[in-house]
Amino acid sequence: MEPERLKMKVAALSVASNTALVIMKLAVGLAIGSVAMISEAIHSGFDLVAALIALFSVKTSSLPADVHHPFGHGKIENISGTVEALLIFGAAVWIIVEAVGKLRHPEPIDAIGWGVAVMLISSVVNVVVSEILFRVGRRTDSIALQADAWHLRTDVYTSAGVMVSLALIWFLQNLLPGRDFFWLDPVAAIAVALLILKAAYDLTVRSARDLLDVKLPKPEIDWITQLIVRHQPAVRGFHHLRTRKSGQFRFIEFHLLVDPLMTVEASHDITEDLTKAIEDQYPDASVMIHIEPCDGKCSRNCQEGCLLPPDRRETGRSGTAFRLR
Repeated sequence: MEPERLKMKVAALSVASNTALVIMKLAVGLAIGSVAMISEAIHSGFDLVAALIALFSVKTSSLPADVHHPFGHGKIENISGTVEALLIFGAAVWIIVEAVGKLRHPEPIDAIGWGVAVMLISSVVNVVVSEILFRVGRRTDSIALQADAWHLRTDVYTSAGVMVSLALIWFLQNLLPGRDFFWLDPVAAIAVALLILKAAYDLTVRSARDLLDVKLPKPEIDWITQLIVRHQPAVRGFHHLRTRKSGQFRFIEFHLLVDPLMTVEASHDITEDLTKAIEDQYPDASVMIHIEPCDGKCSRNCQEGCLLPPDRRETGRSGTAFRLR
């Protein structure tokens, strides 16, 4: 299946599963009077909004570049992830406010068994769906799908927490009849909210960094550098290596230093080899290479990327030549 169709399919699966869970949690939570379960329903409601945003973003981000968007629409996925994170922050704050109110005035919970059953079903469903989203998100390098997967994975832990708190209330009520343990329900809701806040912060960092055109991760930069180094002695050095990412799309550009007497055809062949290797390693990469003649004089710009042996270098006005390690 084509990557874009696969992304759309799993995004739609997330929307369907979240819709079902919201309805189920909210109905049971209202019926038994559990604020922890209602908070989980609200959490799943925000997950549903996030899933809808992810569905929209994976559809839109794959649109080709046009006159108004010459670098494509990849950052829509990053915007999607950032919006999802803000929604989660809002949900967590609401849950804490409601839980504090319930903690001051605990209310009895009826039919706890129903709550435990719903939380168990929710955990199992979200484990399966989040794993599918993770796999496809990593395979297609989709930040929107990975953000959606993190939402559901967080929901797994919070649902499990609520399930344990309800089961604990039921157990303690039977072990010590007449005692009030309903305060455990809002405490569990606050714990859920704290987990949600942590997930929202991590998601914000991951999705927003590419909006600021942060360079690619160090392992990817190192791989590109070593690829260039392997092309010596035809390549004498490089500088101005700049990278960034937009959704699943990577943008890589650098200046390549070659023999001044090298033919245009030969230098073009080198750039073609480098471009193909990078695109094979990182699909959807856009590579721009600028060829420059190298006369052995190491200026400040090319010192760090100089590949010439020390005895073939000349010290320029800008400082001492630098050997690449």
